[in-house]
Amino acid sequence: MSQTTFSSLGLREEILTAISELGYEAPMPVQEAVIPYLLGDHNDVIALAQTGTGKTAAYGLPVLQRVDTENRLTQAIILSPTRELCLQICDDLRDYSRYLPGMHVVPVYGGASIEAQIRSLRKGAQIIVATPGRLIDLMNRGVAQLDHVENVVLDEADEMLNMGFSESIDEILAGVPADRNTLLFSATMGPEIERIAKSYLHDYKEIVIGSRNEGAEHVNHVYYLVKAQDKYAALKRVVDYYPRIYAIIFCRTRMETQEVADHLIRDGYNAEALHGDLAQAQRDLTMQKFRQHRTQFLVATDVAARGLDVDDLTHVINYGLPDDIESYIHRSGRTGRAGKRGTSISIVHIREKAKIRAIERVIFTAENSDRHFESAQLPEPEEICTKQLYHVIDQLEHVEVDEDQIAAFLPEVNRKLAWLSREDLIKRIVTAEFGRFLQYYANAPEIIQPSDRPQRETSGKDKGKRRGDAARGEKTPHVAEEGYRRLFINRGKRDHFYAREIINIVNRYVKGKVEIGRIDLLPSIAFFEVPEEDAEEVIRMMAKAKAGDRRVVVDWADREDGTDSPSRPARRSGRGDRDDEHSRRPSRTDRGERPQGRRKEKGERGEKAPHSGKQTRKGQKYGKTDWKKFFE
Repeated sequence: MSQTTFSSLGLREEILTAISELGYEAPMPVQEAVIPYLLGDHNDVIALAQTGTGKTAAYGLPVLQRVDTENRLTQAIILSPTRELCLQICDDLRDYSRYLPGMHVVPVYGGASIEAQIRSLRKGAQIIVATPGRLIDLMNRGVAQLDHVENVVLDEADEMLNMGFSESIDEILAGVPADRNTLLFSATMGPEIERIAKSYLHDYKEIVIGSRNEGAEHVNHVYYLVKAQDKYAALKRVVDYYPRIYAIIFCRTRMETQEVADHLIRDGYNAEALHGDLAQAQRDLTMQKFRQHRTQFLVATDVAARGLDVDDLTHVINYGLPDDIESYIHRSGRTGRAGKRGTSISIVHIREKAKIRAIERVIFTAENSDRHFESAQLPEPEEICTKQLYHVIDQLEHVEVDEDQIAAFLPEVNRKLAWLSREDLIKRIVTAEFGRFLQYYANAPEIIQPSDRPQRETSGKDKGKRRGDAARGEKTPHVAEEGYRRLFINRGKRDHFYAREIINIVNRYVKGKVEIGRIDLLPSIAFFEVPEEDAEEVIRMMAKAKAGDRRVVVDWADREDGTDSPSRPARRSGRGDRDDEHSRRPSRTDRGERPQGRRKEKGERGEKAPHSGKQTRKGQKYGKTDWKKFFE
């Protein structure tokens, strides 16, 4: 075990006194490696370290020591991706510098009054902690004077680049003196980090804490494979199975974040949402309550949760896996800190299985080949209820009783409960504390997890179906999940129709709330799934739907054999729908071109291809040829 102390790193006595009062005893590995190096001149550094490894002190302490407090000019800038992290860094630096008179640390960030920040900077600030956009604004106004900057720190540089701040970082680094120390802190070493290093750092030292691009050493990585419609039910089972859980639940979108939080609150959990649609004051209050453990579950997007450092998270739950591996590393790195064990749980659909394998290949290196994602089975209701019951009993057993505080109330309480036997009293206490779990799991929906084994070899018949679907634009056939029907919509990615647009247009035209399951997007069309009992109503209500001035067609898309094609032939109306004829783009058949694939298939069977120049009336089913028109 290392015997290194903070005093042996060369820090000033005033700084040592401040960090000692904060409870700092021995430097963490990243602090031991970075602090002595940054105290020197012309020492550029790239430090690869996970969130929660003590990196703020690693760069903050030497930056503070190098500042001349007699000089009010800006001597250091620290860039962070979010307002929350910016404020947290500023608070930490103020704590470290409490015995350094004349030290001024000023945070500047978007979403707050720029006039107040301008006034603070004009009073003098040796250190500016900033988000890139606001700092550039202040530089352009001539308020942020960076001509005397000696130290530049990019905290969570990979996240800033992921958020699109690459050009802003270039502009800022080009506006500070070339003779400076530059430090990049990052959880991963991506191409953009390497580009910035080559462009702006000189003879830099790379300090790696742990292994490159590796998840936290003290984190277990687990995933549950479920059907799309079972994700929330699976989430409930996971959080119920851990009575002492304290977790961040990550979602992909703001809408999903709010929906999951609303469902948890409705079901009696202490949860709150954190996303970009909230007012800044509301976001600050939500984060404060979570840090103080007044909120058990924080449901958040990746961007909104940046800068939220909590040392004792037990779990991180990925309700939706992120698109990039770096974001997963940031998420999982929020638990398993300070030598404690943590768990990163992912609730994934079968189509996300490839993401699990991609993440596994990156974060589990050859040196840790024995580590891997654990594929787990969801706990059964009996297991959950047993754990919750024992948790209630354990809480009752260890309640600290303040005799003086409750003495005045005991006579009345004893009088009210005197008629109850000891057994009845115990039953009532346990039911009051535990009844919600018993009530839910007595009739809890069954969750059938898909097989995690490789799929069987495709038969010749299946391959024939695949070829037929490929001719229509979809690579593989898909059968709707149990309890759902698969529908077709004549809009796709070329029309800028993505999942959100499909959900919005269904909500606009269909009364009541319709749950939408899997969505498959193709260039010219899309498929989506709705519960069987809602399918007829969705088709009927969408008969008059329009996107702009163009008609939207929704129809059946699944036959009994599982291929994507309308399940019923259309009834010809004898005349076209004039409004629709003038609002839609003509198909190949309308333009006199030969339709690909389907016409040839008919001819091979000796059948006459049906005329497709007219459409059916609104609300009727579309036959194969009419449906084909909307692929174009």
